[in-house]
Amino acid sequence: MENCWIGVVSRSHIEIGVRGGFMQLNHGKKAPLQRLRAGDYIAVYSPRTAYPDGAPLQAFTAIGRVTTGEVYQAEMSKDFRPYRVDVEFMPCNEAPIRPLVQTLSFIKDKRHWGAAFKFGHLKVPRDDFAEVGRAMGVQHDRQFGTEQPAQTIQESRGGRGADPVDGGCAALAHW
Repeated sequence: MENCWIGVVSRSHIEIGVRGGFMQLNHGKKAPLQRLRAGDYIAVYSPRTAYPDGAPLQAFTAIGRVTTGEVYQAEMSKDFRPYRVDVEFMPCNEAPIRPLVQTLSFIKDKRHWGAAFKFGHLKVPRDDFAEVGRAMGVQHDRQFGTEQPAQTIQESRGGRGADPVDGGCAALAHW
């Protein structure tokens, strides 16, 4: 059975990942990605618009499914070779977290809800993931209670892949 995860990534960083069909966690570390398997779902929580000093955002900004689960290194610069995993992102809308805090079971302390995200990634219950997906306007597959399969970016764009994102949900752009 597939697992459901939340990764913590700034909006500007996940926009790069959505355009490339990949994601990085914990500043390119390998270990958190090794927990992901092909078919796992992952949503992205963005505390800020940019790292480290962007404006506060506190919203879910992307959602997708891990494709192969293969962890690989990419060279972004001579001195930075982060680890990545490929993800098929789904069209979605950004969803502020505050309206969801009371309903998400993985957030144990509702007053200090940000503590749930302090390690940069976490496995979450399927029901919580479905709640995040609904807030983002994602059409869930049968595992999340509907009959219509989720649509990938490539499918929603006629197989052309993702264009650069201008804001809004990192997986949506202008669809």
